[in-house]
Amino acid sequence: MLTPMRVVILGSGRGSNAGALLRAQAEGRLGSAKIVQLFADVPDAGILALGPRFGVPAEFVDPAPFKTKLEGAGEERYIAAINACAPDLVVLAGFMRVLKPGFLHAFAGKIINLHPSLLPSFPGLDAIGQAWRRGVKVTGCTVHYVTTEVDGGPILDQAAVRVEPADTLETLAAKIHAAEHALLPAVVARLSAR
Repeated sequence: MLTPMRVVILGSGRGSNAGALLRAQAEGRLGSAKIVQLFADVPDAGILALGPRFGVPAEFVDPAPFKTKLEGAGEERYIAAINACAPDLVVLAGFMRVLKPGFLHAFAGKIINLHPSLLPSFPGLDAIGQAWRRGVKVTGCTVHYVTTEVDGGPILDQAAVRVEPADTLETLAAKIHAAEHALLPAVVARLSAR
């Protein structure tokens, strides 16, 4: 029996990708991974409501003083809170902050992110909209390690999504989110087997 791989999830929003991971764990599809904590940087983020539903602690950690990055006192609070969980893996599931070198160094080689495009195409914000406006015929999602380069770390896996003539931006987004909900748990399960 493998020693459980301790996973901490960070999110900012409704938590649909965290929910996919938690459902996979409940259904025995997460390998030896064990989600031990959810953290959010928004006090009323939907991800926080998932904790009680799945029996996983969920907590708001104040990211202040900055609005779009994790630096200074906020970064220190996050590093301390995550370190207290002794994680083997930190999963960014819709965590909408730029991480700075202090945080990246504290969890070097342990942070993965889910991005809604086939990287290296369309990094950064509004990746689905970027792909839609460019008129691509295939887009998708990527799980990658987090480095100092935004959406530029080594790629772990990708899932392609075909853009059909009848698609709208909304239907395309829904298809990409469905692909994300399958890809992220599969990658975490694979990492847990290493």
